[in-house]
Parts: sequence; structure tokens; C-alpha cells
Amino acid sequence: MKKSFFKRAAKKLVACTLASVMMIGGLTACGGSGKNKKTVTLTVFSERANYSGEQMGWTAKYLLDNYNVKLNIVPNTNGAFNTRTESGDLGDIVVFGSETDFIKSAQNGLLFDWEEDDVLSEYGAYIKENCPKALDKVRGMTDAGKIYGVPFEVAPNSDDFQTKLYSWDIRWDLYEQLGHPEVKDLDDYMQLFKDMKEICPTDETGKPTYAFSLWPDWDGDMVMYVQNMARIYYGLDEFQNGLYDPATGEFHGALEENGPYLEMLRFFHDLYVNDLLDPASMTATYDSMVEKMSKSGVFASVFKYAGEDIYNTDEHVSQNKIMKPLRPENSVITVEGLNPLGSNNYWAIGAKTEYPELCMELINFFYTPDGYMFSLYGPKGVTWDYDEDGNTFFTELGKKTNNDKSTPMEGDYAGSTYHDGECQINMTSWSISCENPNSNGETYDCGDWKSEQGEPKCDAEADWRSFTGCTSFDEYIRTGKYVVKVGSAYTEKERPAELETTWTNVKNCVVTNSWKAIYAKDDAEFDKIVADMIKQANDYGYEEVLKWAEERAVERKAAEDAVSK
Repeated sequence: MKKSFFKRAAKKLVACTLASVMMIGGLTACGGSGKNKKTVTLTVFSERANYSGEQMGWTAKYLLDNYNVKLNIVPNTNGAFNTRTESGDLGDIVVFGSETDFIKSAQNGLLFDWEEDDVLSEYGAYIKENCPKALDKVRGMTDAGKIYGVPFEVAPNSDDFQTKLYSWDIRWDLYEQLGHPEVKDLDDYMQLFKDMKEICPTDETGKPTYAFSLWPDWDGDMVMYVQNMARIYYGLDEFQNGLYDPATGEFHGALEENGPYLEMLRFFHDLYVNDLLDPASMTATYDSMVEKMSKSGVFASVFKYAGEDIYNTDEHVSQNKIMKPLRPENSVITVEGLNPLGSNNYWAIGAKTEYPELCMELINFFYTPDGYMFSLYGPKGVTWDYDEDGNTFFTELGKKTNNDKSTPMEGDYAGSTYHDGECQINMTSWSISCENPNSNGETYDCGDWKSEQGEPKCDAEADWRSFTGCTSFDEYIRTGKYVVKVGSAYTEKERPAELETTWTNVKNCVVTNSWKAIYAKDDAEFDKIVADMIKQANDYGYEEVLKWAEERAVERKAAEDAVSK
């Protein structure tokens, strides 16, 4: 429904006469400081967030100085999405970690049409100019044919793929001490951790060490960490309530007998009974995992951002302690193909916001090259910058914050650590592996910058280079077996209303019982819990859920084949 001229005019006045100066390098709001307008607090409902409350630190200061805006972050905990959907108000800015939720919200009138009153053209010009295919994809996702948001991980083209998210990070210094034992499969991987615990039984605070520390915050239709381990070992992709093979189009339901999910569930159970899984995993948070990792309490991570990006601080490197990837020889990693259509998480604006222009301006900022760099590494000129040749580099402070996020910020942003100020929306815009047009042909990934190439930082890193014959993470991943998840026009269909209750019951059954199975005292109890889980899920209507997922897998494969042809 069109808003009245007077209401829109009032909103525009409150939003600062948001005449923005948009340049390829970034976005500056109303004269730069926004001091001539009232401070606005925007509610950001993010299904990807792990934090609740006001955005703090350097991100908060930058947004206040440049847009006179504060952000109140609301995560999707305790059924928040359903509660907000029922109220009809999702928030001002909305970030979807579920494509199904995005489509459902758009169809139910809960999202703002970005083309209403030319809001996209006037306040989202960078997105409109540089993400045309991604916007067209969104336009085709609902019968209304309107643009209700923009996907993340957009790329200018589909010429390559990114390898930066998933990894096989381990404590390489411990691996070197053990004499580089052969790791072909999961049995070898398990033995490696047993041997690591023998030589490193406690962390820097005297607490027990573990191979992995999990957290349940991001569990969806399955236990997140379990399905992601299956992803990087079997070359699969999380899809619906199971795992999809991008190479063949085959779908493996979560409860498939001897299937990838249950096989990996057993692996984590085996870790637990061998005292190699953090016993606090079921109730932990992402931040508590970070704390354990930073204190040398964890040997491995399947995520680079939750492994070496946390552990490889200047202090640890100076002690010759470092995490680097070691993939089992038999593993097949699924990598993300660069996609001009973007991926399946979305930025959107709530239909009831009083500030659609301001919301649009902020989202647009995160899609400008320097805005995305801001979200990745901090404020330009403070933690990073471009040299006279356009090459990207970290400042002295930036080198510290990139290596150790607990580093205190300085100057105008002093008063908190880098970690305290990271944007808690927990959402990206561009693929990190695509080219930053503001640089001299470099990507957004600091690991690819000319300024970051150089000698090994310590003897353990030199050993990793010698052992693998590689100098970078990207190069190493490309030397082994991998399958590319092709970017396509496939989008999720909204599940029928009559299937929703069944789906939710099955999901809760799988997640709850998966955790119970991980914590089983022995194999017999594990088998009993899994058998009970399968029976309960079938009683709830698992076959109906599986049929829906298999039909969607056929549609996805057709869309991917169309791209390949």
C-alpha cells in the first residue's frame, strides 16, 4: 500500500533529508556528521546474530558520527521470528539467515518494497548499479514481482570460487611435534587428536584441552557443526533437512541409514567418549568457544574464522604456536562458486519502519567497497588503507587487530577492543573472494593482498609451507579434492502451511536427539538414541518432510544444470 505524501515527507525530514554523497569508495551521510538531525535508534532483527542489545564500540561510533544512528540488535532466539511475524513488525532492518523466512515475510506483507518512492534509486544507488542480477533474482521470488531485499555474497561474475569459510584448521605446532603423522580418514583424524591431547593435556589456564568446542546457537534443521563437518569431508552442502551433493544432485536426508549426517554424528560422539569434545558444547555460545580457542583450549575448527583467525595472535605466533589447515587425504571440500545472483541470506527493511530511507542508506553503505571493508577489518585510515598504487594494507593498529581481536582500539575509537566493536548484525554483502574495485585488482580477502605476502611468521608456519608446498590457505585448498557449489537462480519455495508443524516437530526431534546422541555414554546408548530419534521423527511425519526436500533437490539440480550449460 502506498504511503501518503505527507507521511513520506515527514519520514524524509526525520531521516535527514538524507541527500547522500555516494562514491565508489563509500557513503557519507548528510554533511558527514548528521549533527543537524535527531539521533535515530533502529531495531535490527538478525537471524544470523549471536548478540542482543545495542551495537557498541567502533562500529557504533562510526554509525553515530556519520549517520546519527544507533542500532539495537535482536537475534532470532526463543522463537523471535515467529513472535515478530505474529505482531506484524519484524523491525527496521531485517537480516534473514533463512531464504524460506525471507520469502514468507515478503509474501505476508512484512517487508518494505525498495522501489516505493524511489528509495532504492535515491538511497541504495550503489546496490542498484552493481547488484542488478541479485535484485532481479529477488524480484522473481514472489508473485508481486517487487524488490524486497538483496542477497549476501554477491559477486560481479562467476569466474571463480571462494575457499575462505570452511577449513580443516588444526594446531600445526602440535602436529609438527608429533612428526607429521599420516591423516587419510576420520580414524586417523581421531588418533591425531588423541596424540595431541597426550602432549598438550591442558590449556594456558590449566583447564583440559579438547579437539573441538561446539556451540548450538546456529543449529537449524540439524546440529550445525555436525552437518558442516559432513560438508567438508564428503563434499556436500546443507540443504533442507539433509545434505545435497552438488556434483550429482543426490539428496541425503538427515536420518538416512549410514548417511553422511548420522556418520558424522557418530564421529562427534566418539570424540566425546574419548574426552576430545568440550563437554560444555551443548550449552556454549560462540563467544565462549572463542574464549576457549584463544586460550589454546581447542585443537581444531572446521571454520577458518573460528580457527586460525582467532588463534593466530601475535602472542601465539611469537611462542611458535599456530593453527593451519590439514585436511584428511580422503576428504572432499565443498567450495562456494562466485555468484552474481548472491546466496541465500538476505538484507531487507521492515514494512513498518518509520525510516526506510535511513535503513536503505545503511544497507547500501555495507555494499560499497569501503563499507564492506569496514565490516571486515574496521575503519578506513585507522586499521587499513590503500597505498599510492591502490594496494591494500593494514596499519600498525590493523595488523594487531587482525591478528588479535582483543586488541584495544586507539585514537577516536579508543575505549573498547576491536572485538567489542565488531558489527553484531553478523552479515556480509560481497563475496570475500571477489575483486575490490577500489583497490589495485586485489580481492577483499586480506590473505590475497600484496602487503600480506612475505616470509613465514614463525617456524611452525614455515614447517606448514614446507610440508604442504603452499604459501596460502587458498592455494592449499585447491591442491586437494573439492566440489564447486554452483551459483544458480534456484530459490527456496515456501513450505505449505500444513507441512510447517510437521517440519518443526521433525527439526526439533533431530536437533534435540542429535545432542543426546553426541553425549551418549557408550555406543550402545548412542545406537538406542538414534533409533528412538528415527522412530519419533517418523511418527511426526518425517517421510512427508523428506519427500518435500527431495523434490526441492530435483529443482535445485535443474537450476544448476542450466547454469553449467
